[in-house]
Amino acid sequence: MRKIIFAIALLFSVLASQAQTTSVTNTTTDKAPDEQEGLAKTYLSQIMGVALSATSNMKLFHFVYDWIGTPYHFGGESRRGIDCSAFTKELYSEVFNLDIKRSSRDIFSMVNPVGRDDLKEGDLVFFKIHSRRISHVGIYLGNNRFAHASSKGVAISSLDDNYYSRYFYKGGRLLASFKDELTGGSSSSSDDVDEKEQ
Repeated sequence: MRKIIFAIALLFSVLASQAQTTSVTNTTTDKAPDEQEGLAKTYLSQIMGVALSATSNMKLFHFVYDWIGTPYHFGGESRRGIDCSAFTKELYSEVFNLDIKRSSRDIFSMVNPVGRDDLKEGDLVFFKIHSRRISHVGIYLGNNRFAHASSKGVAISSLDDNYYSRYFYKGGRLLASFKDELTGGSSSSSDDVDEKEQ
């Protein structure tokens, strides 16, 4: 008799659980697209420490979120491991549909230098880490935060962090002339990669 009561109780709890799951799923999918985008912006804002506005490029933030935690691999260009310039190149290709160069120094040759106080979402940030030459690049997200493939993997860091503040070189915004040229689909060599960063 106890086994039958237990089986009936178990059946009811499973049915109740499925009913709750269905109602939660329906509530989520019934939300208007604007409300869903608003929830996505709030979620990404909290994770990345950046206040996303109505004009924020959601494709940029989704891309970064999708890659967070990917391991660092010097010369790597895939989800199994990637370095800073390959991550930047991949982001610019996927988010902005631009095929930029492969090394951080070559990418710097394609930009207009921008002061730290003038950085905008999607701009590039360059560092000279233990080097006289540019050795690291990331993508500015806002609120002094940037996405990059660091030695700990793809992450979001702050320009206010003592380490990055010390090695920050310049910001950069892709030159209009390169944007026009790149939309034509030119390709670049991937032989020249960045120095291994710390």
